[in-house]
Amino acid sequence: MVLEGKAFKFGDNINTDWIISGRYKFAITDMKKLSQYLFEDIRPNFHKELIPQKSILVAGENFGMGSSREQAPWVIKEAGIVCIVAKSFARIFYRNAFNIGLPLIEADTTTILEGDELRIEVDSGIIEKIKDKATLRFVPWNNFRKELVLSGGIIPYLQKYKDFKLD
Repeated sequence: MVLEGKAFKFGDNINTDWIISGRYKFAITDMKKLSQYLFEDIRPNFHKELIPQKSILVAGENFGMGSSREQAPWVIKEAGIVCIVAKSFARIFYRNAFNIGLPLIEADTTTILEGDELRIEVDSGIIEKIKDKATLRFVPWNNFRKELVLSGGIIPYLQKYKDFKLD
């Protein structure tokens, strides 16, 4: 599995209220519409910078801290972001992201700059910075995480592999 895109860099301790403000929690339920407010309190009009299916969020430590609202990973996925690369993720955000099929990569992001073009080889645990050919290593996903992402999240995974039916 290979993920590619342009890096959009954020810092440490990005909380779920910065990802999507709580003021929209019940006002907008369509995640695609909600995604236009992604990071609006810390990076206004961020959604206009994105290149759908060619954008990668890059952050420092503890990305997704705060509430356990699933809207945070959902709006990121619905905005067309390929994946998130961060030094570490908040536990609940990490679980919620994989449950909806949003790829997360834990790696040292210190040398990744805003605008870097990245190529991530999930199976081998390599991030390549295309311009300068520098590589970073990360622990590759286990098969279960890979299958969750390839299936589109936990519900499609269960439906596909476990004859699970939602009524």
